[in-house]
Amino acid sequence: MKAAVLTVSDGVDMGTREDRSGDVLEELLAGEGFEVSRKVVPDERAAIAEAIEELARESRVVLTTGGTGVGPRDVTPEATASVLERSAPGIAEAIRADSIAKTPHGLLSRGLAGVLGQTLVVNLPGSTGGVRDGFAVLQPALEHALHLLAGEETAHRQT
Repeated sequence: MKAAVLTVSDGVDMGTREDRSGDVLEELLAGEGFEVSRKVVPDERAAIAEAIEELARESRVVLTTGGTGVGPRDVTPEATASVLERSAPGIAEAIRADSIAKTPHGLLSRGLAGVLGQTLVVNLPGSTGGVRDGFAVLQPALEHALHLLAGEETAHRQT
């Protein structure tokens, strides 16, 4: 199954910073058995939106890293919102709640999650810790979400 990591960073795009959060995400996804592709774009709304659309055509899940804060160049949520067909607010809320429990800086995260076609798109922070923590929140529901998006029959837990 294919997954994509989209790193949103002016510094990584210009080659002045290492893509450490992208490396972490690739490692985490590969550990779950995904074939991972990667792309880097600057903090530019049109470039981010275009990359999400491109990656969603070839992947079942697109995880972005970076650009989710309140800085003037942090436009990943706006770019993501412009291409999503349906939102999945519970994912973003859970990731944010987990982050807030660990650091007050989590209050500043504006990441979104939703669906484009049959692809799940999730915004994660740009820090390696934020990526690890966000993926840990997403991971238990990821396989089920992807089966649902593919229209496959799934077993729902009955209580």
